Amino acid sequence: MKLSHLFVILGLSAPLLASSAANAQGYDDLDDDDAGSKKKSVRDRVQSSQVREINRGLYLKASVGGAFYLGNFANDVSPGSATALSVGQDFLDRERTSMAWEFGFAQGIHQGTDYQTQGQQGGPYVQGDLRTYTFAGMVEWNTYPHRRWGVGARVGGGLMLSPLLMDKEYYEKEILTYWGITDPGYHGALHPIVQGGPNVEYYTKLAHFSIGMDIDVSYAIGFDLGACATGNLKYTF
Repeated sequence: MKLSHLFVILGLSAPLLASSAANAQGYDDLDDDDAGSKKKSVRDRVQSSQVREINRGLYLKASVGGAFYLGNFANDVSPGSATALSVGQDFLDRERTSMAWEFGFAQGIHQGTDYQTQGQQGGPYVQGDLRTYTFAGMVEWNTYPHRRWGVGARVGGGLMLSPLLMDKEYYEKEILTYWGITDPGYHGALHPIVQGGPNVEYYTKLAHFSIGMDIDVSYAIGFDLGACATGNLKYTF
């Protein structure tokens, strides 16, 4: 082999040899104690800043379900629908515990027995079909047995209104006269209400959204004892 050819071969292979040496040195560095410690510290920092995937804070909640009466109205007012819209905020946010305040507006719709039948059976002397409107504030506590599942309880109170759905003069002159009683005060007046019950919530994998169920037993002073079970969709900002 000519000497010139040898120089050409060495010249062409020199970059390849240098690259191999550099790569070998790079891999050796990964096994070095200092390099290993640097790699570990980066991994620890990533693991220590885990993505929660669960949002708590200010939220809006829409609820729909059913409601029924448990007291004097139970036999004459049928189970009906319940809808609600609420705004709230988690003011305690821990890994296994949270607490929130909530203000909401709820509506109930029920069908009732006609006034002639109520007069014959002696009550309960409601106008028949009912609509109820409730403004309430609640405090909610939850614990989390699983990262995405929460169970807890709610308690609160507010005001409820069941407006008269017929002409007031007709109600006073015809209905009350037929019943032979004075106005029992069910309709047109604000009734203080206390309520509370259990709840369950599931944080979905869609960011900011959770679904749940609230079961509330309520007592409206001067009205009746009732309960409702509603499913809800919550969006947390």
